[in-house]
Amino acid sequence: MSDIINILCKEFNLKLNQVENTVKLIDDGNTIPFIARYRKEQTGSLDDVVLRDLYERLVYLRNLEERKEEIIRLIDEQGKLTEELKDEILKAEVLQRLEDLYRPFKQKKATRASKAKEKGLEPLAYIILAQNSTSEDFDSLAAPFISEEKDVKNTKDAFAGAMDIIAEAVSDNAEYRKKIREIYIADGIISTEAVDEEEKTVYEMYYKYEEAVKTIANHRVLAINRGEKEKKLKVKLNTPDDRIVDYLFTMEIKNEEATTTKFYKSAIEDGYKRLITPSIEREVRNLLTEKAEEEAIKVFGKNTKNLLMIAPVKDVNVLAIDPSFRTGCKLAALDGTGKLLDYCAIYPNEPKNEVEKSQKLMTDWINKYDIDIIPIGNGTASRETESVVADMLSKINKKVSYTIVSEAGASVYSASKLAQEEYPDLDVTIRGAISIGRRLQDPLAELVKIDPKSIGVGQYQHDVNQAKLGEALDGVVEDCVNNVGVDLNTASTALLQYVSGISKSIAKNIVTFREENGKFTDRKEIKKVKQLGDKAFEQCAGFLRITDGENPLDKTAVHPESYEIAQALLNRLNYSLDDVRNNRLSDITQRIATLKIKEDTKGIKIESNGQRLKGFEALAKLNVKQEKKSAKELFDARIKVLAEELNVGIPTLVDIIEELKKPGRDVRDEMPKPIFRNDVLKIEDLKEGMILTGTVRNVVDFGAFVDVGLKNDGLVHLSEMSEKYIKHPMELVAVGDTVTVKIKSIDISRQRIGLTMKKTTA
Repeated sequence: MSDIINILCKEFNLKLNQVENTVKLIDDGNTIPFIARYRKEQTGSLDDVVLRDLYERLVYLRNLEERKEEIIRLIDEQGKLTEELKDEILKAEVLQRLEDLYRPFKQKKATRASKAKEKGLEPLAYIILAQNSTSEDFDSLAAPFISEEKDVKNTKDAFAGAMDIIAEAVSDNAEYRKKIREIYIADGIISTEAVDEEEKTVYEMYYKYEEAVKTIANHRVLAINRGEKEKKLKVKLNTPDDRIVDYLFTMEIKNEEATTTKFYKSAIEDGYKRLITPSIEREVRNLLTEKAEEEAIKVFGKNTKNLLMIAPVKDVNVLAIDPSFRTGCKLAALDGTGKLLDYCAIYPNEPKNEVEKSQKLMTDWINKYDIDIIPIGNGTASRETESVVADMLSKINKKVSYTIVSEAGASVYSASKLAQEEYPDLDVTIRGAISIGRRLQDPLAELVKIDPKSIGVGQYQHDVNQAKLGEALDGVVEDCVNNVGVDLNTASTALLQYVSGISKSIAKNIVTFREENGKFTDRKEIKKVKQLGDKAFEQCAGFLRITDGENPLDKTAVHPESYEIAQALLNRLNYSLDDVRNNRLSDITQRIATLKIKEDTKGIKIESNGQRLKGFEALAKLNVKQEKKSAKELFDARIKVLAEELNVGIPTLVDIIEELKKPGRDVRDEMPKPIFRNDVLKIEDLKEGMILTGTVRNVVDFGAFVDVGLKNDGLVHLSEMSEKYIKHPMELVAVGDTVTVKIKSIDISRQRIGLTMKKTTA
């Protein structure tokens, strides 16, 4: 275990106590969100991203240790374990190295070498390996091994079997495999060509393509893999085979004069071409794929996080539209809480073209339900419907805007069991419109109802390891939900199940308890919920909010375990719980900055010019030269004194202060708001050089797709994102960001526009 701790310290550049404490917290059953938010003193304030990476690495290293023990046991049972081999196994840092070392001892299926051994040809292989034969009478060398009974009919059969044994031995050599793998990675070339050069496909750029293994971009690896899987591309790994064979000769051949050397060399060449090449090529392709998948999953995870954390548009009545042609556009009017007020279908598009009738109905609903915003799904017929809506808005007196909302996964939700439970009497298409409206009002609460893989903000998400993708995205959703917090009295089962410490069954029990007993008025009440014990309460309590509860601290992220500290802080600063209830703590920072420490305070010490001084004495000394001290220095000094006085860690105290400053705040309010429009944009209206404002819909390795109000999103290629070099688009933009772009190219026939973020000032 100490070895694992030391490795984690080195790899993550962390202190020993940080890693030890974090591992202990994980082993004690604490969730990542809980550790990140409420155990900052132990972890040194590690965030959820670092904690998840550390946890993933911890699991890998522990699996590695278990595999080492298993391999040592298996080899020892064969009586072939040497101290040298054991040492090599224990020193292995990756699973691949372990498997290489174990390869010679692994029980294989019947091979040419194993069959040759069964025929008694191993001694002949040893004669060749010895490299000291001077006889050219190969018939005499082979004679003792020729046996009709064992199907060794002649000298040729005997030497062929012996060479098979040598070929497998060379192939199983761990050091050779390691070296060859390194050469493949350093000097290998991925080469692709078309299965049918005449066929038009999306893979045309790869019809005659080469790129070095060491430089090929992750998204190209996934594209090539997909093309190969769809039988549109043939893929080959070109390698310096002659150089590798020469390397093997150098390592194995010690006596060129031996008459059996030609058999030895032939066996080496066979072992390389027949056994090593296909095996190592698969391994290298797998390594490239794993690396590409890992990056794709990270990109998908970051995009999903940014999408989930888009600012909610609160307290607005919406007229949500799920657009379509033949089957009509489904409308759903929702009040500010997301409650369904009305629904129907209109047919403004082909084939019916009932534009005036549709516009009149929407106008009537705008007035009847006091609509503020019209969210339109971005699927089929989106832009056609947008034109109808924009034209209508230009004719009415009420100030109403519209916005385009991603409807990715809406159909998945509409047909789900959860949607059926929520709206058992509604058609699936109406459920889709409701989902679109609620995505604007509260993206997080609505999107958690959908499998994260269906949200549609990834890159080759269907080509990567689905189990790993699902696990990563579940972690992203969990972090988002707990970062925002959940209203205990309104949250759905789908939302509650992502709260730290709450399982699906407990989430259902919470909703059932709420339905049977009414609203929760105190966080401690959830202990009455079936299956929710003390550990679950500890993990979830701080992330559950009660807006109008008996204790106003229940609407904050302050954990119940810190209520006494929060109360003591309020008392120290002359506040009351009523001040928290009525949001009257906006001046808390100023009060702390001017706080006078009690002269009779015992044992409180802070650092001042290298001296350990009692709190009041130290602050007095600081105040003497206050003009030379920054406001932050004075504030930090008082925070340190307060923390010691209240017997609490500084990170926890700072978090409590931030929560009291804005009780019940929503961290998403600081995120970019959606772009609201009143008119429609057509590609025919555009000119190169035109400056537009848009919303980032997706970020991939090679750029970002931006919605500027057209039917299709425009692409800002990585090379067009900044005058300065950037390695990845995520260094500059995130899903949901509002960006200013300039039109670089227009392709009306394909309805595509190329965008740039360079020199976008008018």
